[in-house]
Amino acid sequence: MFPFCCSHLAAKGKDDLAKAQLAVKGTSLVNAKGEKVVLRGVSYGWHNWWGDFYNASTVKTLSKDWKATVVRAAMGVEPDGGYISDPEKALSCVTAVVDAAIKNKTYAIIDWHSHHIRTEEAKEFFAKMATKYKDSPYVIYELFNEPVDDSWEKVKAYSEEVIRVIRAIDSDNLILVGCPHWDQDVHIAADSPIVGYNNIMYTLHFYAATHKQDLRDRGDYALSKGLPLFVSECAGMEASGDGPIDSEEWNRWLDWMQQNSLSWVAWSMSSKEETCSMIIPFGSFKGNWKEGEIKEWGKIVRDELKKSNK
Repeated sequence: MFPFCCSHLAAKGKDDLAKAQLAVKGTSLVNAKGEKVVLRGVSYGWHNWWGDFYNASTVKTLSKDWKATVVRAAMGVEPDGGYISDPEKALSCVTAVVDAAIKNKTYAIIDWHSHHIRTEEAKEFFAKMATKYKDSPYVIYELFNEPVDDSWEKVKAYSEEVIRVIRAIDSDNLILVGCPHWDQDVHIAADSPIVGYNNIMYTLHFYAATHKQDLRDRGDYALSKGLPLFVSECAGMEASGDGPIDSEEWNRWLDWMQQNSLSWVAWSMSSKEETCSMIIPFGSFKGNWKEGEIKEWGKIVRDELKKSNK
């Protein structure tokens, strides 16, 4: 009987993984049944500054208590302590979050958190990540956090190279492609999308007190052209990450994302003295936060996740 039980459990595990597999259909993210899926969750801050939060305990709290269905490991690339100068720490932080997310059946975005093109380093990194995680449908690859100065032609060429590396190893998992101008020029990508690959989405980022209807109009245009969008970073204050929260505009963005079945990830799990950091300075790095440790923005995000991810 023992071998039968093991076989049964293995089959059940494979069935669960098959159900978790995501795909892109039109402009929508769908599950194995073809039903629309909307992921909502939290992005960790730059790992090189907020690496203490990158652990299994915070992932469990975000998944079980905050009801996040996705977390984003924002791996800093260029700054001091980032992947280029300390790859061992970067890999340790990222894998700690991703492994814990998989354990909690929560999707995990592996984010190459860079503002500039570094093609060879990115190809090497994503080859490692795809090799490690190709068998887990909970893993999502984000190729380029926020292109700043590079044209869509350059970002597109870079993305195609990295996608080619990933797809040679992992044929199925979702890939997120960055767009120029801090992920705001989705309308330009919509006029010249990447072709020849499945399960690709394009990232749009917004900070509600800065980015308003004009950016939503760009998003509407991109969607009308058939470009699938994923909001892999967003927040309610100014683009600096500081200043007052614009609740009215944040709610307009929530409504727009809901109307278009768009997944979103809120910035950020960190404890900096700024509005967008969700935890107070000197708050716990281990999750299970007391109410007084969670800042206003963190409470807004937590409450929205609990309401929407039922």
